[in-house]
Amino acid sequence: QAIQGTHPPSEGQILADGQPVQGPSRNVGIVYQNYSLYDFMTAQENVAFGLKLNETSLPYRLFGYPLYRRVRQQHLAESSQFLHRLGLGNAAARYPSEMSGGMRQRVAIAQAFILKPKIVLLDEPFGALDESTREELQLMLLRFYQENLKAKQRGEMPEYTIIIVTHELNEAIYVADRVVGLSRYHTEGDQGATVVYDRPCPIFHPDEPKDLGRLVEQREELRKAVFDPEYVKHHSKYVSFWKELAADAQAAAQSQLKPMD
Repeated sequence: QAIQGTHPPSEGQILADGQPVQGPSRNVGIVYQNYSLYDFMTAQENVAFGLKLNETSLPYRLFGYPLYRRVRQQHLAESSQFLHRLGLGNAAARYPSEMSGGMRQRVAIAQAFILKPKIVLLDEPFGALDESTREELQLMLLRFYQENLKAKQRGEMPEYTIIIVTHELNEAIYVADRVVGLSRYHTEGDQGATVVYDRPCPIFHPDEPKDLGRLVEQREELRKAVFDPEYVKHHSKYVSFWKELAADAQAAAQSQLKPMD
């Protein structure tokens, strides 16, 4: 909620792309566990609806209808393309009541991504889905990550920054490149929960078999650090982000000081 801008933090500040988050913004999209779809719209229309609100006004739609009609066709075309990317090309004309839970959740994800926000928040997005559908959508997130890697290889800015909230430990490690855990089981726990775990995860490829063995060690470490009330430790014991940041800065500085041949 603080990242989304709906609840200001009680201390400190939230920075997104280096700028303070001071309220809700189109740069931050969110997908909830319960699908935010309109029952009277098709999948294609639901996804295009955000573009309609973002790029046109009510007077424009009423009094400039010939122009708006062309804009609407463009919005529907963009929506159709995005649905194809998520494997829903054949479901574009279906209404929510005609789709499965997994299909509806993919439409909700498309709603958020089509507006090209800098950050997308996924709040327990797969919690109400069956295991098979859940795994299918986890693979979708891994494909997004592969698209990010390809963009970096081309020297471009990665398109997707995704923050997912989940209580399922295997899922957290499997779909993420970094896991952050909050807990009140630390030496200053009387002051409330804080970040007690912040470490990178192994990277999984969507086209490779799911190797649960790669998850086990980190899952048990995460479970102990976050959920074990008997294990009280300093909150920074499992937090490596700042050390990694300092090491990267030091390496960058050394590379600049390296004499030229």
